[in-house]
Amino acid sequence: MTEYSDHYGPDGLRTRGTILVVPGRGETRATYARFGRRLAADAYRVRVIDTPALDPEDPAASLAGFAARLADAVEGTAAEDGAVRPLVLVGADSGAAAVAALLGRAETPGGRPDAVVLAGLPGQTSGTTAAVGTWDQELDVRTSCPAHRGTLTDDPQVRRGSLDDAIPDAVLSAAHDSGAAVPVLLLIGDADPLADHGALAHTAKSLPRARLSVVHGAHHDVLNDLQHRSVAAEVVTFLETLRNELRPLITVRSSAW
Repeated sequence: MTEYSDHYGPDGLRTRGTILVVPGRGETRATYARFGRRLAADAYRVRVIDTPALDPEDPAASLAGFAARLADAVEGTAAEDGAVRPLVLVGADSGAAAVAALLGRAETPGGRPDAVVLAGLPGQTSGTTAAVGTWDQELDVRTSCPAHRGTLTDDPQVRRGSLDDAIPDAVLSAAHDSGAAVPVLLLIGDADPLADHGALAHTAKSLPRARLSVVHGAHHDVLNDLQHRSVAAEVVTFLETLRNELRPLITVRSSAW
């Protein structure tokens, strides 16, 4: 079994950057196949790794091990001149918490990523677990997208009931207090029961270069809910602004409101 899932851009196009995707609780690399293909179609080199194992008894060691795995994953994408920059980490759920917690440490791949995307970052005060008695109840917390519900249901490696697993407090505290200097895109669904929306708004304002995008009607699996096309477009828009000092390349004026 391969250690990573890789998605490559169209032949003949210059690679525009390297993206590492870090899944969350219970998810597998296959969970992000659709997302990975979509970003790769825009000429990004995408690699999906396994969900980080966060030991509540020794979260520091867990993060150190996760950092080493990230470094190895980046190394594996490198050509003779190294990994194509910008290097962007995309984390979901506990993957987002682990990525954010690493931002204040030295063990990030290549010293530091150029930017991060934190999708569905669980809150500290609103609870990081969901009371999911049945699989259908867990799916309702995660997503209303029929295709994604089918992907999760049909994948025998998806660990059902995983949203009941608590993320270590030390990891969540480090994630919410990371003070990341790199550009950050925070993605959250306004129907996500695991998010602390007020805290995320505060975090976005406290960071020097952050963008908070709230997805209307989306649930916890914000990268894979019904709005996945718009969310992927928002991620690509963020990636493209990295070349323009985070300024959007397009100004939109509409009479629709």
